[in-house]
Amino acid sequence: MRRSKVVAKLRGGAFARFSAMGHFLPFFIRHSAASGFDGIWLDLEHRTMADREVQAILAYCQLADIDCMVRPPTREHTRLYRYLEEGASGLMMPLVDSAEEAQRIVAALKYPPAGNRGLDGAGIDAGYGLDSWQAGSSYIADANRETFLLVQIETPRAVEAADAIAAVPGVDVLFIGPGDLRLRFEAAGTDPDVGLAAAVEVVAAAARRHGKAWGITAGSLEVMRHYRGLGAQIIPWGGDFALAAMLQQRGAELAQLDAEGA
Repeated sequence: MRRSKVVAKLRGGAFARFSAMGHFLPFFIRHSAASGFDGIWLDLEHRTMADREVQAILAYCQLADIDCMVRPPTREHTRLYRYLEEGASGLMMPLVDSAEEAQRIVAALKYPPAGNRGLDGAGIDAGYGLDSWQAGSSYIADANRETFLLVQIETPRAVEAADAIAAVPGVDVLFIGPGDLRLRFEAAGTDPDVGLAAAVEVVAAAARRHGKAWGITAGSLEVMRHYRGLGAQIIPWGGDFALAAMLQQRGAELAQLDAEGA
């Protein structure tokens, strides 16, 4: 079974480098790997792809030797572990508000005795059976060790439960969703900046107490440096929407060239 670069980084206390994508762009995978990224965050919560497109992306990631972390649109048990069978190295689960929810997700992603994942062994993660259908196979132990789980802390309730969530075996990362937290703080009449800063402190402390990693999104290098200084091990940077800025710049340059030649 392929070794996860992200798992090695997280469990070694290092910073895991993630880019992000939400569209079917095979070239983006190869270029992310060549640019030194450990993983790609594939967002299927807010983006729509056909199953075969997702399957192809996960296979391309295996080929490029880069982890793929899927944020799925479902919590249905068998669909979750199917992403792992198709080659995902980990899942990012949105809106996890309690330890009980986290435990149910872990059960779907880990084989017994750590969880209750169904066994087939015919997926790309098991070499289409070559790594699993043989005497003495270590596939079960490898799969439990080489897959990871991020749970997103995106509500005030989740912040309150952060310590209990961090204590759940099989949860590797508490990942703060600043956009959703700000929205909910504002709706409750709380200053979103104050609320988010307090939430980061709570989540980071819970992660430290239980030996887990934590992460967050950021909109600038300055903010990234701030969170990295607080101990964040995942701060995705460089998504496919960054292509829009390149197009805007190139469009402006062509407009200037056109005006100069008029």
